[in-house]
Amino acid sequence: MLRTPINISKTAKNILRHVVPLLLVLCISAAPFGAGRASAASPAPSHIDAVLLIDVSNSMNKSDKNKIANEAMKMFIDMLAAQGDKVGIVAYTDKVQREKALLQIGSAGDKQDLKDFIDGLDRGAYTDIAVGMEEAVKVLENGSDPAHEPMIVMLADGNNDLNEATGRTQSQSDQELDGAVATAKQKGYPVYTIGLNADGKLNKEILAGISNQTGGKAFTTDSADDLPQILSEIFADHLKLKVVPVQSITANGKYQEVTVNVPNGSVLEANISIMSAQPVTAKLSDPSGKEVAIPSNDVLLSKSSSYSLIKLLSPEQGDWKLQVKGVPKDKIDINLVFNYDLELKLDALSSKTYQKGDTIEISSHLFSNGTQVTLSNLYQDMKAVLLATDTDTGKVQELPMDNTGAVFKGSFKITESHNYELKVRAEESSFYRESDVLKINAKTGAVATSPAAGTGVSEPAQDKSSSKTLYYIIGGIVLVLAAAVVLWMLRKQSNRGFVGQMVVEVLDGNTGEKTYPQYKKLSAFRGKFTLHQLLQLAPELKESEKLVFTPGKNDRLMLRGSEGISVEKSGRAADVTRGLELKSGDRISVALATVDKTILLEYLI
Repeated sequence: MLRTPINISKTAKNILRHVVPLLLVLCISAAPFGAGRASAASPAPSHIDAVLLIDVSNSMNKSDKNKIANEAMKMFIDMLAAQGDKVGIVAYTDKVQREKALLQIGSAGDKQDLKDFIDGLDRGAYTDIAVGMEEAVKVLENGSDPAHEPMIVMLADGNNDLNEATGRTQSQSDQELDGAVATAKQKGYPVYTIGLNADGKLNKEILAGISNQTGGKAFTTDSADDLPQILSEIFADHLKLKVVPVQSITANGKYQEVTVNVPNGSVLEANISIMSAQPVTAKLSDPSGKEVAIPSNDVLLSKSSSYSLIKLLSPEQGDWKLQVKGVPKDKIDINLVFNYDLELKLDALSSKTYQKGDTIEISSHLFSNGTQVTLSNLYQDMKAVLLATDTDTGKVQELPMDNTGAVFKGSFKITESHNYELKVRAEESSFYRESDVLKINAKTGAVATSPAAGTGVSEPAQDKSSSKTLYYIIGGIVLVLAAAVVLWMLRKQSNRGFVGQMVVEVLDGNTGEKTYPQYKKLSAFRGKFTLHQLLQLAPELKESEKLVFTPGKNDRLMLRGSEGISVEKSGRAADVTRGLELKSGDRISVALATVDKTILLEYLI
């Protein structure tokens, strides 16, 4: 038992005095007198935390001589939500060539910053896949939001070309790659690999192995022109969406019309990708026939040398008309990816125990933004099945469900005293959703649910014998929860967000050259961040991770660091071991000992 004295502040005592009675009331009122809903509360729409991992070695000069991989990455960024997703970039050879830490997208400007970074990537000698994979995993570990859907997208030819002068062996690389892949699997980071095979030397097995082990998917292409289509499929797969093909067009120099059907009112965003080797222009009309400006408030436009992407924000249900004009004889491919605010949840069961011979009646509803969807046409447009898995034998049954009303209904009869897992899958042409997994132990009769990907944790169904036990442990629960609340309140200050931005310049002590100022928004960080993260985790500047920024009072920053790193403010040495406060307009310089470079920083609000 822990016997170390604990000092509790006056604030904490007030918290205890007010919170404990409230927790007691909440615990008593939450005791299981009856069966509740079998699934958890509806989360916010899923966001992505993606690391784009690209091989920039010289071998890519043949695999992707036109750098279409860069165009594909930019298209992927454009397809992400207008706000909320995070993107990081790792470009590697046999070392990390360039890197950008996860940046939370809050505006079109943030997306442009990422695309400008991609345009600035250079190629170099040698290749070591393990180096890239390890760094991509680290970027997610250091900056991924637990509430987001993490992923890695790798574009490579799968071949290593090690520098013999370094003494690095293939065995060492393989071992480190295995470790990075194992970490990605354990952390839940699916890796989608895109094998570039323009020169016919693709190592398909390596890339497929990485994807299979981590729960991602592997794609290959002989032509880099296929990459935008593949990226669309990866984006859709990760968020349980489907790419909806629209008729291809052979341009004739005039406007040609295609229909874009928005199937229901739950579409958050409609991404219309137009892929063409030549420039195109487009017009758009809403379901009422009114022409809509491109771009406008609810219609965003992104253009590149190989694609145009039109993003409709919360579009009206119905048939939109898209008119496209291209260079005569040019082939134009158009795809749709809809992003939905829909979740599929199981209803409460009629019983708390099930055994051999019993029939389980299953019903499931769609929810939008936490509210149950009652529009029957949405259900009727979808096909729903009950997937029943006998985990003792591995046998899977696919049972059709009734969707004639605003609900999916089905049943499953337990034929053996085995363990079963049940879930509902509903899909239509542009997306699919899966419910939580319902676990039935027909040997004991126990019922429990486990959360589906991206949902909150569900509680197991309680039987009557366990209800009384809960009352005996409520006192212990109250004390634990009270302690947790106290700790949360005491640590709340250190978990606040940041305001303002930091102007960053790097001065080279050997040449005297100074980089152009870069403006880094601080709103993407919470609680704390290191100078190394602000510098996009540049490997040669790793020493800067010793300096940590935390939010201070009145929109100020606190800087702390260990001994041995030199910081100056207004030309005078500053003791950062005790903490240095920065207000808007303050400038500091950080001299790095391991490299002859000085980091110049200015804090602005």
